[in-house]
Amino acid sequence: MIGLAYSVRDPAGSGIARYIVEYYKLESCSECIHAKECYCSSNFVLAGFEEDVLYFEFLDHRVPGLTQYYIVLSRHSSIEGVKSFTVHHTGNYGEAAYGGKSSTLSVANPPVTHKLLLLLKKISEEKSRLDYEICYEATHHGPTNNSKPLSFVEIGSSVEQWNDKLNHSIVGEAVIEFLENPFNNCIPTIGFGGTHYPRKHTELAFEKNYCYGHIMPRYALQYLSSEIVEQMINKTSVKPQHIVVEKKSTRKEHRELIEKEALKHNLSIEYV
Repeated sequence: MIGLAYSVRDPAGSGIARYIVEYYKLESCSECIHAKECYCSSNFVLAGFEEDVLYFEFLDHRVPGLTQYYIVLSRHSSIEGVKSFTVHHTGNYGEAAYGGKSSTLSVANPPVTHKLLLLLKKISEEKSRLDYEICYEATHHGPTNNSKPLSFVEIGSSVEQWNDKLNHSIVGEAVIEFLENPFNNCIPTIGFGGTHYPRKHTELAFEKNYCYGHIMPRYALQYLSSEIVEQMINKTSVKPQHIVVEKKSTRKEHRELIEKEALKHNLSIEYV
């Protein structure tokens, strides 16, 4: 069972959910606790909550217990206003400014998030949304406290894009294709360096089939520690096999710490 969740106050998440409901002709059910909207199928549940997605710390308790992992349907905001379809995992390397706990990461789901990324690229190209960037985002914001793996899939980056029905259909179709064929044989990887939109890591996801769990961007390297790297390695649905480091983003002391952890956990390391 897969748990899909969204905020009923979010036009992007609600629009994606509506597309999925209409595609499957879903009917309301009562399986979700304290949900504003709830729809059930044989292999997934779709739950809409009043709270903002940053504060979905309650999914373990409000979504049916047989759920194996969660996919959150959401908007994405950026000051630059870049049109985008993004995926990412959640957590706070430092202080928790936007939900979750400080210095705490959620459980990542590399194969799921990577498969969604690939599908977003395919479907956006089929629908001629060629001016949209399809990329990973670095790990950021809450929630952090759910025990099951969690992925975000988002429409960015302004109200115009959030309300666009074609965008709802692109992300909705990506989720539907995933639900019907979730298998993904990829190389579980964690990443260091790059911007909030770590384009080099995204390129490698497309070119080398690396499926990323947590990605620590350049601006978060001030919080780099053995404890954080241990979370990046251990808080994931599948054990990482590989580490990718964007060399120009890191200092010598960063690389030494990462190499020490890679050796400890028998992970290969690649500098780009």
